[in-house]
Amino acid sequence: MPDDVEPLAEAAQSHPAVAAFHADRADDTQLRIADSITTFAGSMPFVYIHAVVFIIWMIYAEGSPWPTLTLVVSLEAIFLSAFVMIGQNRQAAVAKAKADHDFVAQELELRTNTQLTREIHVLTTELHRRVIDDPDASGRA
Repeated sequence: MPDDVEPLAEAAQSHPAVAAFHADRADDTQLRIADSITTFAGSMPFVYIHAVVFIIWMIYAEGSPWPTLTLVVSLEAIFLSAFVMIGQNRQAAVAKAKADHDFVAQELELRTNTQLTREIHVLTTELHRRVIDDPDASGRA
């Protein structure tokens, strides 16, 4: 692989705005804890553990498990919904950071392309002037 392709492959792994966002987020302990809980709560081991715990609770733990179980499950749903919202807010912040970065990059690209187009026009005009308008002057240089 050519040397100039390596940096492009590495850069393609993570958008600069997303990488900066994750670096900032990694510094906040509360957000790291929320990310860990959200990651675990969105996994199949979480589902399996809850299924086993609830079955054991209903069969062995209490004679009348439903009122307590309902309370526990309701409280857990409240907390998990908060973690889902934290995750959605994080995704929205990442999308906004990426969109802002992309906008700046596209504006810079547009400015560069406009400048290059103007310079090409100037060079083309000068070339046309020297070759078409004054063919003798181009042969003397």
